[in-house]
Amino acid sequence: MRLLLLLAALCAAPMTWAASAETCPATLDVQARPLTARAAESLCARYAGQVLLVVNTASQCGFTPQYDGLEALYQRYRGRGLVVLGFPSNDFAQEPGQEQEIAGFCRLNYGVNFPMYEKIHVTGAQAHPFYQRLAAQAGGYPEWNFYKYLLDRKGQVVARFPSQTRPDDPALIAAIEKLL
Repeated sequence: MRLLLLLAALCAAPMTWAASAETCPATLDVQARPLTARAAESLCARYAGQVLLVVNTASQCGFTPQYDGLEALYQRYRGRGLVVLGFPSNDFAQEPGQEQEIAGFCRLNYGVNFPMYEKIHVTGAQAHPFYQRLAAQAGGYPEWNFYKYLLDRKGQVVARFPSQTRPDDPALIAAIEKLL
């Protein structure tokens, strides 16, 4: 009986994957590794159907205190379907640390609990595929650290906000609330 159940589960697995692959927004159809983790995960499997605020971060930037506001946004709206995703990057020479240092810095100094991912490139030819897709949809790559892309529940970029836009900015809050 156990063998029969195991075979049935194995046979069903490819059909489940095919169905989810068909419903995965192209923007999220990428793999990314959570900060300090060993294995990458599917952004589609983890975040499809949620509103996403994607931010490239840096620990030594004048905008670094935005971590507080990003965490506050995440805590305020996560129950309604908002996820803040942080992607550390040294593309602007302000995130020289290793991933363990970045994780410790974020947690100790800003209490960051929103999902943080591997340190990546967010601009140009070396940009991570996720950022290539964000830039293609939004019409541009981040211009500096703490640049924000807002994605709707269908995985489409609906707005982008420059680094100067604080997480508590009324225009950002209104855009998020409209999607929730």
